[in-house]
Amino acid sequence: MRCVIARYPFDLTKTGVLASMKGVTPEIVTGESVTIGRRRYPVKQVGQVITRQDRRDFTGGEVIRAMTRLGFTCHARPDAAPMRVTTPLQTASALLGAASLDG
Repeated sequence: MRCVIARYPFDLTKTGVLASMKGVTPEIVTGESVTIGRRRYPVKQVGQVITRQDRRDFTGGEVIRAMTRLGFTCHARPDAAPMRVTTPLQTASALLGAASLDG
């Protein structure tokens, strides 16, 4: 598939992207990401590897459009950390500073 990233045309294929990303350790995902194989990569890291360009030369949107057209799953933001569930009594105690009962 032909796509334009940072004003340069690239002929990308799904197998070519898989081969390029093979053996690349994913960085910590803090924003938009792409699932390639069983791993989730930041879009800028994927763009840098497949285009061999500096990350400042292209936008995440350009990479997301290309990866979506190739059939990869793209994510807008990282998964949220699970929230700790507290009871109303625990919440009230925390707000009051968990005062002790020293007679």
